Amino acid sequence: MSITASGKNGTWRNWGGNVAARPAREVMPASVQELAAAVRRAAEDGLQVKAVGTGHSFTAIAATDGVLIRPQLLTGIRNIDRDAMTVTVEAGTPLKRLNMALAREGLSLTNMGDIMEQTVSGATSTGTHGTGRDSASIAAQIKGLELVTADGSVLTCSAKENPDVFAAARIGLGALGIVTAITFAVEPVFLLTAREEPMPFEKVLADFDQLWTENEHFEFYWFPHTGNTNTKRNNRSAGPEQPVGQLSGWFEDEFLSNGVFQVAQWVGRAAPATVPAIARISSRALSARTYTDIPYKVFTSPRRVRFVEMEYAVPREALVETLRELKAMVDRSRLKVSFPVEVRTAPADDITLSTASGRDTAYVAIHMFRGTPYHAYFTAAERIFTAHEGRPHWGKVHTRDAGYFAGVYPRFGEFTALRDRLDPERRFQNDYLRRVLGP
Repeated sequence: MSITASGKNGTWRNWGGNVAARPAREVMPASVQELAAAVRRAAEDGLQVKAVGTGHSFTAIAATDGVLIRPQLLTGIRNIDRDAMTVTVEAGTPLKRLNMALAREGLSLTNMGDIMEQTVSGATSTGTHGTGRDSASIAAQIKGLELVTADGSVLTCSAKENPDVFAAARIGLGALGIVTAITFAVEPVFLLTAREEPMPFEKVLADFDQLWTENEHFEFYWFPHTGNTNTKRNNRSAGPEQPVGQLSGWFEDEFLSNGVFQVAQWVGRAAPATVPAIARISSRALSARTYTDIPYKVFTSPRRVRFVEMEYAVPREALVETLRELKAMVDRSRLKVSFPVEVRTAPADDITLSTASGRDTAYVAIHMFRGTPYHAYFTAAERIFTAHEGRPHWGKVHTRDAGYFAGVYPRFGEFTALRDRLDPERRFQNDYLRRVLGP
């Protein structure tokens, strides 16, 4: 087990650069037993404990001045059960590594988010999701969990074993324990045909119900200061496999979507008055295309331009009104918004603090380029989202507290009661959890 005391250069920062912390020490356990020992030692020293993956959360959910657990050595697949169609994976495994390993075995997750840099535990604990008419978040595909609790014991849970913990810990916010392994449902690898094309904003809103109904996975990006969107429809396909060509893929996914977009963001940050013109050009830069490939190559894409993000989940039936209000707010303001707004959906699930818990959901994600002032935009947008009983993504910027969450999550008290039982001394507490869950 690697243990490092924080010194002059012991500051931890998240991917977005908007959160920093100075832990008293960092621990990199090589086994579940070493992790459990680190938790017990922290208790002896009177320190709180947080685990951090790749730092892709924009909230301080993983920040601590106590013991920071880094799970990089807890990686790899423990077991594949082809009879049960499950895979058990160590908590520190990056989603990218899991997706590639499953593909080699002829297997796949049913649905996934649009990036795969996060660890499996970090992604699930914060409620990472993709888009789907019938298939839900990554956490909704969990069949079992193993976690180290506040007293250093190892607890396993599933729908049959410790079901009350299972109902909550799939999206546990790091408040119930440190996840050490996850068992996911998998299925034989399949093909998806992706159809990407521009579409006017007003047409997307007018036809949204139809687009959602007719496609297994529908999402779109609206470019503020324009009436333009780029849409993406993913549906299962019998094949044949027709991946994006190497040259065209590099041109659109790397050169345009990352390289040119990065330069455009630099220009917009230096000269905000140019942002609307840049948005009009950007919204027309990508051409329509159709391709067929295995799931992770369709669902995910590289994101190299760094940003800060807010995302709210609203009832799906409130999406069109929410977007109209968001667009009207941007149009009448002096804001200069250089990043597109991302819109996705998810069906209702049964996870206690899932943003889709108990209701069909639409997600609206807003972004600003790293280093660009974002508070005015996010504050104005948050007023709109909360007016529709929006639930903020646990890993993305928001200002809500426990009082608000008790009103929008019918099972909020169930989660906090479980936390009281599993972590009465608040070993896994930090300032963020104190705000969103209460003391």
